[in-house]
Amino acid sequence: MSDEPVGAGYRIEDLAQRSGATVRTIRAYQDRGLLPRPERRGRANVYADAHLARLRQIADLLDRGYTLASIKELLEAWDTGRGLGGILGLVAEVDGPWTDERAVRISRAELDERFGGSPDDAAVADAVELGVLEPVPGSEDTFLVPSPQELSVAVELYAAGVPLSAISGHLRELRSKVEHIAERFLEFTTEHVFARYLGERPPTDAEAAEAASLVRRLRPLAQQTVDAELARAMRLFATRHLREHLGSEQPREQREETSSVALPAATTRAVERLVGRGQVPAFVAAAAEREVQARSLDRLTANHAKKRIVDETP
Repeated sequence: MSDEPVGAGYRIEDLAQRSGATVRTIRAYQDRGLLPRPERRGRANVYADAHLARLRQIADLLDRGYTLASIKELLEAWDTGRGLGGILGLVAEVDGPWTDERAVRISRAELDERFGGSPDDAAVADAVELGVLEPVPGSEDTFLVPSPQELSVAVELYAAGVPLSAISGHLRELRSKVEHIAERFLEFTTEHVFARYLGERPPTDAEAAEAASLVRRLRPLAQQTVDAELARAMRLFATRHLREHLGSEQPREQREETSSVALPAATTRAVERLVGRGQVPAFVAAAAEREVQARSLDRLTANHAKKRIVDETP
């Protein structure tokens, strides 16, 4: 089939050859609304230069990692007269790295050495499944490490005696909880910050640029909040954990006798609002201790008063 234009247009085969897309792909784009329908001239469908330009735009966006659904939204914004510059800048800001870490490469020999020197194919497969390691195409013995920090944590835990299977299980559990935190943070910021940019119409270039600037400002806040709260929780629970274990090692005669006392639900909720759920036992213990001391003082004072009365009686 010739690639010469038909009048002022192209046959679908010609368009496929010039754009690098297949005929089947072109028709699929039409069905999904990504590509305008061709002009009908007699018995022939004729495509214009605009179709060729659109196919090249789609190919470029696919190379950048956008999905077809996202591309459709971007192209609709373009068709309504708003340039893609602002929207692409916003999407690029969101798609950009959310960490300062840089991926590194590691050989299988280096990997085995860092984990005791004994090859463990099952552990490597597990790490690949989790995304801790990524195979490098064309090299069976080389991996990409997206997060060197995460790998270093695994190395330290393994050196401390934690089995690799336990490390993988812990990472899976941790990941599910962190993903929940990330989802909640996005819902929170969308509701209170980005809702005005996500209306029925795509944002203008100015609005998209403003939203991209907000993304840059808010990006570190999620990690800073999690870091601060994790430090607070680790300090609280590590101290409590240590006290419990040290207490359990004391001789029976040195342990303080304790008993459980059921508190009314309303009282428990009131204390939680006052000091936080994790501090309820400590607050109740302190309150009880203060009450005991107050009553002891009252008793001593009363006894002293009685003694004075007796001494002053003729």
